[in-house]
Amino acid sequence: MDRFASMKAFVAVVEAGGFAPAARHMGLATSSVTRQVDALEARLSARLLNRSTRKVTLTDAGQGYYEKAVRLLGDLEEADLAVAGGERPHGVLRVSAPLAFGRLHLTPVLGAYLEACPEVRLDLLFTDALTDLVALNIDVAIRLGGLEDGGLIARRLADHRRLVCASPAYLQQQGRPERPGDLADHSCLTFAYGPGRDVWRFQADAGPEAVEVAARVRANSSETLVQLALSGLGFVMMPTWLVGAEVAAGRLVPVLTGWQANPGAMDTGIHAVYLENRRGVPKVRSFIDFLLAEWQPQPPWERGLEI
Repeated sequence: MDRFASMKAFVAVVEAGGFAPAARHMGLATSSVTRQVDALEARLSARLLNRSTRKVTLTDAGQGYYEKAVRLLGDLEEADLAVAGGERPHGVLRVSAPLAFGRLHLTPVLGAYLEACPEVRLDLLFTDALTDLVALNIDVAIRLGGLEDGGLIARRLADHRRLVCASPAYLQQQGRPERPGDLADHSCLTFAYGPGRDVWRFQADAGPEAVEVAARVRANSSETLVQLALSGLGFVMMPTWLVGAEVAAGRLVPVLTGWQANPGAMDTGIHAVYLENRRGVPKVRSFIDFLLAEWQPQPPWERGLEI
């Protein structure tokens, strides 16, 4: 039996969650897909799937084999497409990005990219989890802030900076802080990284300053916190890609602009990252070049900010 066909059948079963849906996706009979996976397990002398009447799950051996199979099949597809398509961007481009950033800043430009590259099909994964490019067969991932994986190739797309801001109504009622320490006496809306103190950090020529703020609301959704700030409940410390439009429109007002908010790893920028084996692939190169053209020299979310 064709080894690649049985491997494709196995991957399809895993991703579809069962033999019947995988067979429908592949246009085959369920019995045919079952025979291919059975043959694969027999050849490997290992059980790859736990099967029940309700669901199919990976065994430990199956998890490792699945990750390698996805990578191998992806490389094979790239090799075929490279010969068939030459230097034209083509094929499926799998992109991951943080949820809010993807919704606000990737989604609006994707139509223009697809119009420029009509032979590319997009497969999008918007999630705030740190994606494993190998396991999930990601071609390009958008990363905000620090880059922890030194094994990836990175291209800087834009700056990543934060502002502390509140609504005009809040500032009129409660006043404007003159230095970071003044925030201790204000209502603040903080992102819930985990249990513990809410500390906001700043940097200026005079040196660093850390302030333990009083969190009137803590939430694990940055967009929720921005909406609460717009309603006048207090200060947020958020990246310009999230609050730039509100600041430019005057709905939020930045304070402490002489201080760098949240200095550290998050200041390293917004990057597109990809694996070494994607270097030079036309669809990857075209997508990153398109984003650079859209976001350089100044990204749209910072246009109109006089800060």
